[in-house]
Amino acid sequence: MGSGQVTTSSPWQGKNITVAGLGVSGISAARALAGLGASVTVVDGGDSDAHRERAALLEAERISVRLGDAETLPAGTDLVVTSPGWKPTSPLFAAAAEAGVDVVGDVEIAWRLRGPGAAPWLAITGTNGKTTTTQMLASILRAAGLRTAAVGNIGTPIVDVILEGDDAYDVLAVELSSYQLHWAPSLRAHSAAVLNLAPDHLDWHGSMEAYAHDKGRIYEGNQVACVYNVADKATEDLVREADVEEGARAIGFTLGTPGPSQLGVVDGILVDRAFVDNRQKNAQELAEVGDVNPPAPHNIANALAAAALARAFGVNPSAVRDGLRAFTPDAHRIAHVADVDGVAYVDDSKATNTHAAQASLAAYESIVWMAGGLAKGATFDELVAGSAKRLRGVVLFGQDRALIAEALARHAPQVPVVDLDRTDTGAMSAAVQEAARLARPGDTVLMAPACASMDMFTNYNKRGEAFADAVRALGSASV
Repeated sequence: MGSGQVTTSSPWQGKNITVAGLGVSGISAARALAGLGASVTVVDGGDSDAHRERAALLEAERISVRLGDAETLPAGTDLVVTSPGWKPTSPLFAAAAEAGVDVVGDVEIAWRLRGPGAAPWLAITGTNGKTTTTQMLASILRAAGLRTAAVGNIGTPIVDVILEGDDAYDVLAVELSSYQLHWAPSLRAHSAAVLNLAPDHLDWHGSMEAYAHDKGRIYEGNQVACVYNVADKATEDLVREADVEEGARAIGFTLGTPGPSQLGVVDGILVDRAFVDNRQKNAQELAEVGDVNPPAPHNIANALAAAALARAFGVNPSAVRDGLRAFTPDAHRIAHVADVDGVAYVDDSKATNTHAAQASLAAYESIVWMAGGLAKGATFDELVAGSAKRLRGVVLFGQDRALIAEALARHAPQVPVVDLDRTDTGAMSAAVQEAARLARPGDTVLMAPACASMDMFTNYNKRGEAFADAVRALGSASV
């Protein structure tokens, strides 16, 4: 397969496929399936100018588009292909179930489009750290001289990558969200990792149990290694519950000294006691903690998970080291912006939930914490109680800041709190100035909001950019 050319032997020839969603992944799936001979109809509840522009482009390629109705199943549909974010309770899917029509996602389509010689998948999921770990893994694989790409929930749609051909890559580093895993029943990875589990997207999944179950799908049918987090028992439980191929191993990663069949840290060295001869007695040095950028505890855990998957694929130790050294994290992920008057300013705008913020707060000793935004139903007591001793002060902003203020009053009443009641364009600058007033030389002003950004910003990137701009302005003023 891989060429996207229509042939009389194509299993998609003449099939009536309904694609739910006119986003990037939906458009990619629609074009791929139409190119393979399917009759494709894309449905979307939106009917804006942007929707119409996208629809016109697809209709020029003889792909039907129905806007303004996301509930009615087109007559004669053989299969529904959904974009990841559509909830399982969507009326369209209820109609499909009533008609006996399967619903799958674009990841499932990509898996089905693979030919017999296609590149294996090294798959990664987790509540936090997926993108960083996937990019680390791709960097390690490239350092080993392998043709690879970081795909799935990041970058190029995975269907497009698969259509490049079975011989285009040696191995793929695949980030998968819980949404994507829910709709990918036949996915079988070479090896896979669940980095961590914490409550998230529960409005979509319905319960923590359902969320965890969908994350655990990534282990089904694993051939070589099921990588789990020793510090997060729920991830190991998912390995135990998985139906894997005979010979597949459970491989743990830990920030402590590793046991047999684990990767961990000894005296500032990342070491492997899983993919070595006589793992009861031997360990292989992989890299130094200083090779990980940034060397925060949660990011070292990401590096260990990436190394475990790479080692499961046979990558040599020097490539692990070289790949980690070459890796540069995306913006707004615990990124050092500047030092001003002896205070470090760090942007972790990507910390949009409490689990991510907790990991970020654990990386520093004396912190002025900037937090707030849309809580998405989260509670903050555990986060505040666990971080109280590190807090020099707190600056709160955003719609749900009162929830964090209440947790601070309960668990850190001694910590000074600035409650910034404004959402205008100058709010971030004011928040940074308040943080600077609270900070002392040696402190870290850490923006790890523990909340989504859409109450004040388009996305977490814009929030991070506003923070960085305000810090740079602060630095210019202090010169």
